[in-house]
Amino acid sequence: MADCDVDAPDLHLVLRPDIKESFNYFGMKKANILIEKCTACGRCKKLCRFDAVNNTNRTYSINKMNCQGCGVCYEFCPSDAIELVENLSGKWFFSETRFGPMVHALLEPAEENSGKLVAAIKEYAKKLGAKEEKQFLLVDGPPGIGCPVIASIAGADLVIIVTEPSVSALHDMLRAADLAQHFHIPTAICINKSDINPEITDEIIKTAEKRKISVIGKVPFNEDFLNAQIAQKCVVEFSPKGPVAAELKKIWQNALKLLS
Repeated sequence: MADCDVDAPDLHLVLRPDIKESFNYFGMKKANILIEKCTACGRCKKLCRFDAVNNTNRTYSINKMNCQGCGVCYEFCPSDAIELVENLSGKWFFSETRFGPMVHALLEPAEENSGKLVAAIKEYAKKLGAKEEKQFLLVDGPPGIGCPVIASIAGADLVIIVTEPSVSALHDMLRAADLAQHFHIPTAICINKSDINPEITDEIIKTAEKRKISVIGKVPFNEDFLNAQIAQKCVVEFSPKGPVAAELKKIWQNALKLLS
């Protein structure tokens, strides 16, 4: 397994991983002002579009949270008083869980290049799966259509879009489907909380039919989700004979059929 939602990872809340190895992740470099060379001309502050340069009593410094690592200040400093330095942006981990190995990560607040981090942990997970002769690599990807999502679905055999019956979710589902189609990746849809708005659920199904996308399951709204999370268990562990667990097992079987 790989939790590729590195900006907001959550699989660890349920899987309670036992961390075996941890690795530092260095993202985009950040600017750093060399005080001994700085002439306090103020050019860096004038050029910075991210308000990342502080000036306190004519002593200039970089606000690391605001710095985007663009390098403009570095390129135009007349005194060569600015350097770009490695920036520790987060950590990623190899862990064991009761369901098998998992690779996951945590990006620090306001850090960029999450797509690069996703690519790194997914590549590690692929090599680990090949070494241990695993049949599948399950990737939990982030929402949206940006770089982290593209990195998450790259090379996938099947993308399962989890949506819910709301106008905004339908819109997001179509954008995600367009992205998968662009990369020629087979796609399926799972509708979560499918019974809270039957009209939009029907609209999602009809839209999927027009797009020739399989709807592999409809998960009902149920308190088993909340109670399972409180117990730090998966739904199929917490209530193996409940309606949610039954639907999730059906979704898994339908996914296997699409992969066969």
